[in-house]
Amino acid sequence: MIRISEKTLNDLEFDTVLAHISDICNTEYGKKKALEIIPLPTEEKLHIALQQVNEYKSSYLQDARIPNHGFDSIDKELQLLSIDNTFLETIHLKKIVSISNTSNELLAFFRKNNELYPILHDTALQVPFTKEIIHLIEHVIDKFGDVRDDASPTLKNLRRDINEVQGKLNGSFGRDLTRYNSLGYLDDIKESIVENRRVLAVKAMYRRKVKGAILGNSKTGSIVYIEPEATLQYSRTLSNLQYDEREEVVKILKVLTNNLRPYSELLSQYQEYLSDVDVIAAKSKYANQLNAILPTISTTKEVHLQDAYHPLLYINNQAKGTKTHPQTISLDKDNRIIVISGPNAGGKSITLKTIGLLQVMLQSGMLVPVHAYSRMSIFTTILTDIGDNQSIENHLSTYSYRLKNMNYFLRKCNDTTLFLIDEFGTGSDPELGGALAEAFLEVFYERESYGIITTHYANLKMLANELPCMNNANMLFDAKTLEPLFKLYLGEAGSSFTFEVAQKNGIPYSLINKAKKKVERGKIRFDKSIANLQKERSKLQKTTSALKTKEQKAAEEKERLDKINKKVQHKLESYQELYDSNQRMIYLGQKVNELSERYFNNKKKRELIDEFMKIVQIENSKRKKQSAKARKAEKAKEQKVVEEVEKKVEVIRVQKKEQKKKAEKIEQAKPKITLKVGDRVRMIDGKAIGTIDTIEKQKAVVNYGIFTTNVALDQLEFVDRKK
Repeated sequence: MIRISEKTLNDLEFDTVLAHISDICNTEYGKKKALEIIPLPTEEKLHIALQQVNEYKSSYLQDARIPNHGFDSIDKELQLLSIDNTFLETIHLKKIVSISNTSNELLAFFRKNNELYPILHDTALQVPFTKEIIHLIEHVIDKFGDVRDDASPTLKNLRRDINEVQGKLNGSFGRDLTRYNSLGYLDDIKESIVENRRVLAVKAMYRRKVKGAILGNSKTGSIVYIEPEATLQYSRTLSNLQYDEREEVVKILKVLTNNLRPYSELLSQYQEYLSDVDVIAAKSKYANQLNAILPTISTTKEVHLQDAYHPLLYINNQAKGTKTHPQTISLDKDNRIIVISGPNAGGKSITLKTIGLLQVMLQSGMLVPVHAYSRMSIFTTILTDIGDNQSIENHLSTYSYRLKNMNYFLRKCNDTTLFLIDEFGTGSDPELGGALAEAFLEVFYERESYGIITTHYANLKMLANELPCMNNANMLFDAKTLEPLFKLYLGEAGSSFTFEVAQKNGIPYSLINKAKKKVERGKIRFDKSIANLQKERSKLQKTTSALKTKEQKAAEEKERLDKINKKVQHKLESYQELYDSNQRMIYLGQKVNELSERYFNNKKKRELIDEFMKIVQIENSKRKKQSAKARKAEKAKEQKVVEEVEKKVEVIRVQKKEQKKKAEKIEQAKPKITLKVGDRVRMIDGKAIGTIDTIEKQKAVVNYGIFTTNVALDQLEFVDRKK
């Protein structure tokens, strides 16, 4: 079980990475999920998550691009479906249709492209594919989100009556408008709308001359809004019809909602699936921003990061247009612990955080910005002690807090642990603190833990030099300018350049010289020797780098030429075989031609047959005769191939059976419809659609136009009902 503490995630600024991924998500549900990402608990789940992101990232280079996965949350709709006697309005139903369509499109895409996206295809298989939800809703709701006129006979009649009354009302109102306007009773605007009813805009002085109901007046009082008497009756009738229409619509929506209730769990599954895809897509987009890849996941405990970038630093520097320096570092069973030393501001802490953050990202199912030759493995625990960590709440000093943290390390450290400690042992007396730090480090070493620490303590550098599976490393500096080169060099401790940095920053030489006299001469000489070694190292580094580049190019060129050589050799062998075969055919043709000509002249059949048999025997002598053992081996090989094919076929059969069972479950969940005469139906799993003429004793006569047939009712599938 993999467990990584929240403190470790905070130390490595993992929440900032999650915020970046959350910003890339398309849906609110996805954004929320992205902020809740934590390292995965098992290796199996981790490998699936990494392959999902890697496959999605590869889709940008494929012709078969993954469809859109955006959706609006249906939490409110699912809540309403969970409450009895509630119903969904048309706006809610449109959202359900949208999420169903999006899910079905994705599921169908992955089923079709299972070879390109095998892991995403396997994930999609866990979500049932059905269009029944869409059919149920679209049978009632039109593409504009309104209830269809033919949703029920009553609604159809009501809407026809509403249209008739509306027409009469408009006609009556139009006649009154024309009459009163010709008499000069109306204002320039002529008409208006009050309380959703058409009214005449009558001048206040003529209000008694216009018969009807006064519904209001203008702010100035110069206009009175009157509904003509002739249209009042039509308005009352229209209001009653509209009330009845709403009642019928509610009734229809209640029935539809009840039909959708069995699919609540599936709709919730759709929402979870699409939000998961949204997070996967965001991870892959983030990987593109970082030029991240999926490194080789090693089964043995090792970390080999080549050209590794700190993700947050890389993005910040990219925005500023400045260069980010990559790091290369390795940990394995023969080199489990690395002690990094050197002056401050050289990049020690960033190197530490880079390794930790990339490891946490990988174990959370994210791709990492490293070279393709990099290798990483999975650690069950990652422990960090980075930064000041002074606890004001608990009244603990920096050193007290660090000791408490080290105690936690001692309880958790084992051979599957990665620990990262910045400025190991600081916060107390250098000699005493260094001795205690050395004791801690020895315990971590004995427990075969993997880790990286940064320090200035000479005793820790010496310990790393003495123990076989522990190494020193230093951050390279330019010896002349004392500027950091931000490159890690393994195998050698680093100088702190204490006096050199002080001199560069303008501290008087007399003061520096006085300080030197206060320190043991041996220690100064030791530090100076390290500094000189680093100077030499920086000179050799450029030469080594250039030689490595040339060596790599030469190796690549050799590999390319070897491939070409093999292809040419293969072609030459093929041509030689073809040439030999053709020459033999020509020779045989010439022999047959000679025999044919000789027979044509002398007509001697016996001689012809003898000569021909000689040719056949010569040719057969060249053929290899297979022994019984060889034939048996060949048959065994063929049998093995047949068995492998049969195994694959059996796997496919099992998968099809499982899919059939899922389909049957979905079928059982469908609301049962009682078939009636006149219904359009089809055979289960059939395509032809017919109409039921008669039903008798659980059997129906189905008319297909050209012919009729008797079919059991349970073998028929409802298509639609006669209007």
